[in-house]
Amino acid sequence: MIKIQIIATDVVSKVLAGASLTVVLKELWRTHRTLSDQQRGAIQDISYGVLRFYGQLDTLLSLLLKKPIKKQDVRCLLLVGLYQLQYSKAASYAVVNYAVSASLSLSYGKGAKGLINAVLREFIRQRETLLITANIKEVGKYSHPQWWIDKLRNQYPRDYSAVLKASNQRPPMALRVNQKKIGVLEYLSQLNDHNFSAQVTSNNALILEHSVAVEKLPGFNAGMVSVQDAGAQLAAEFLDVHDGMRILDACAAPGGKSGHLLELADIDLTTLDNSPARLALVKQNFTRLAFKKYRIVCGDASTPPEWWDGKLFDRILADVPCSASGVVRRHPDIKWLRRPSDIAQFSSIQQKILNALWQTLARDGKLLYVTCSIFFEENKLQVEEFLLHHSDARIVPLPMVEALDGQLLPSSQHDGFFYTLLQKI
Repeated sequence: MIKIQIIATDVVSKVLAGASLTVVLKELWRTHRTLSDQQRGAIQDISYGVLRFYGQLDTLLSLLLKKPIKKQDVRCLLLVGLYQLQYSKAASYAVVNYAVSASLSLSYGKGAKGLINAVLREFIRQRETLLITANIKEVGKYSHPQWWIDKLRNQYPRDYSAVLKASNQRPPMALRVNQKKIGVLEYLSQLNDHNFSAQVTSNNALILEHSVAVEKLPGFNAGMVSVQDAGAQLAAEFLDVHDGMRILDACAAPGGKSGHLLELADIDLTTLDNSPARLALVKQNFTRLAFKKYRIVCGDASTPPEWWDGKLFDRILADVPCSASGVVRRHPDIKWLRRPSDIAQFSSIQQKILNALWQTLARDGKLLYVTCSIFFEENKLQVEEFLLHHSDARIVPLPMVEALDGQLLPSSQHDGFFYTLLQKI
């Protein structure tokens, strides 16, 4: 436990200093190959948990301290301890004892020992009162930055509280069944045979009751099933593809939506992304799914002359770069790494990509604009701006999201996504 606390403290410290949680953990697994699966799971759970509830934990810590802590590693160890005391099943005395022992390896050394012990034991004594007090501040209540809370309150006055709470939940594990190989109900039966419980959503995604390692899923290596959020699975269905069509999946890596498109129809698919490393993941996914007919192209979606052969596309999937504000329960570090100014920067990139891709779309063709954001600036305001300058574009209604103006908000079954289908007339 001491080693786990020390490593988790280092992970949290690096993320709060500006690093991506995904990148930090990837490097950690590379350099600590002797960690057991159980240790990796514990480190990941603590790291994700501290960042998921950082607003609350940081507020609690400020209530427990007489003055701010200058040593970042000591502060992060306290955050780890508070998370474990509040959200783990570990015995309180064990959490405190291990944290005190872990403090000896920090830069502050023995000087942090007494502070760690006093703060964590004080939290145990005054837990209920402290939680109530922390809840008074919105950052403590919702564990999101204040600017984020204010934006959602302004844009979703009736739903913002539910959205913030949903964004702090553990994400469900959703599966996409490759119906070229097996039916949804038949695969559900195989899950039951392996003692995995799941439910079928309205768009035939499967939501597992408990997350499992992918290698334990029946038929995973044979390409029968893929892990993909139920909300993300709507993209390929909304694009309305048919056999023989020429399709572009722009900003495609790691290729989940591309894979779904190839499962739905016999198409001429071009998969585009500007990252060679991420395109390698696309290739891995396609190999597992045993696809043979596709093109993988490295290029910037906003500059078609660099990669486009001049032949118009019948369908384009534009899953553009965004703030990822709809998927923070999967990436809780995003809440604390994003800045308000980032939204305007993403919006500019999105409009540039949308305008560029429109020129490559055939007459009567359709372009699906997608983000995993819940902010208006990246979604409906983006589409409104595009329509002002393109008289040859019209919106095609999408039944599952039409009543929500294209916006799927985070829920127990899916993450937050925005969809608008545009047709060139």
